[in-house]
Amino acid sequence: MRTTQRLLRSGLTVAATAALPLTLAAPAAVAWGSGISVSTSGTSVSVTTSACPSNGSSFGNASLLSSGQSNFAQGRQMPLTGTSGNQSAAWTGVSPGTFTVIVVCQDGTTAGTQAIVVAASAAPATPTISTTVSPSPSASASRGVMGGLGGAVKDYGTATVVGGGILVVAGTLAAGWFLRRRSKPHRL
Repeated sequence: MRTTQRLLRSGLTVAATAALPLTLAAPAAVAWGSGISVSTSGTSVSVTTSACPSNGSSFGNASLLSSGQSNFAQGRQMPLTGTSGNQSAAWTGVSPGTFTVIVVCQDGTTAGTQAIVVAASAAPATPTISTTVSPSPSASASRGVMGGLGGAVKDYGTATVVGGGILVVAGTLAAGWFLRRRSKPHRL
């Protein structure tokens, strides 16, 4: 009876440990599924996607929304250019602040939405005092909370995921071996 209980407990532990890499990988897969990748360099913001099919003449548009804007039409719009495998758009001369990039394909589907922060290029020579104004209730209600996974979203590739899985399996086997050795009675 004791052996059966131990095997059952260790089997459940192994099953939970085997499922761990799948649960940790799930948020990255969902976030990457948004379909766009946004980057910033100085006062330039660029977006790339491969989610928009061409209708022969265009792929769609991308819009850069500042904090006070709530829909696609209010932002700075740029047409997507590129090939059927990779489309992009870029904005230059973007002032520091928090922005939302939205990509809408020519067929009307949204390829993705992502928030980005454009940092100031250089610190002012003399300190300045500024006040922060709270957003109006209507602006925050229409855009929602700008949350996300931060730096946790990255496409690591197959080799990294396999390497992590091997480490998890090795750790599970080592823990099982240690617990098995510990449960045996010590004989002199």
